[in-house]
Amino acid sequence: MRTVTKATELHALVAEFQRGGRRIGLVPTMGNLHAGHYSLIDIARSRADIVVASVFVNPTQFGPNEDFARYPRTPEADAAGLSASGCDVLFLPAVEDMYPYGAERTVRVSVPELPDLLEGAIRPGHFDGVATVVAKLFNLVQPQLAVFGQKDYQQLLVIRRMARDLRLPIDIVGAPIVREANGLAMSSRNQYLDAGQRERASSIHATLQSMREQVLHSAEPLPAIEARARANLEQSGLVPDYAVLRRADDLGEPAAGQRDGLVGLIAARSGSTRLIDNLLIGP
Repeated sequence: MRTVTKATELHALVAEFQRGGRRIGLVPTMGNLHAGHYSLIDIARSRADIVVASVFVNPTQFGPNEDFARYPRTPEADAAGLSASGCDVLFLPAVEDMYPYGAERTVRVSVPELPDLLEGAIRPGHFDGVATVVAKLFNLVQPQLAVFGQKDYQQLLVIRRMARDLRLPIDIVGAPIVREANGLAMSSRNQYLDAGQRERASSIHATLQSMREQVLHSAEPLPAIEARARANLEQSGLVPDYAVLRRADDLGEPAAGQRDGLVGLIAARSGSTRLIDNLLIGP
């Protein structure tokens, strides 16, 4: 595996791949990698000739009270894991290389509507930061496909919308959520959980499964299912930000009587650690 830290070097490498007619797959990450990330590499490996993974903790997607400084950075372990997973190129840029005029003065990419919902309402500006850095990575790597985990479901929709609206010839692939043995979605933030918090956090996935069963096999109104889900999370010792059912394609409010084409989404805190998860419902 080759490690590249400068955009100019990456440009030259991409040009070499393009001259050889190689199909490039991109896996953007913020590092501190785990089995969920490596599953994205496996998917890219199966669909591309060259797999490029980026490791970059992006400052523009963190709010003023969020954990940018605290976010774990493990570049040596990440490089070893990516190499073992069959990654061809690791792009490991500095902030100055991604934001040559500074993060505060950068050109920003803003996707309308979707970023104002759910996570975006709680974390204003977050998805502008995501869309901006992903657009930069798409321009630098010029991939034919890019793989993103479904755990960050709203992010996946934002990136798909951006790629389609900007007419980018990139196949955006959503990868299934990888879970721990108790159902907890794998996340870099799970390492902040102690044993008790980790066990309580397992109720997130259990609650999503219960929501899906109620939607598919009962006539219960959706708001009642959402209210019961919040109550279940609270009884499990979690502090929910939301537990909702939305249209899977755009996160809008479901139509009256709609029972499929939905997604259940939960954001909740276990201790001081905020976790998100989701589950698709119906075809």
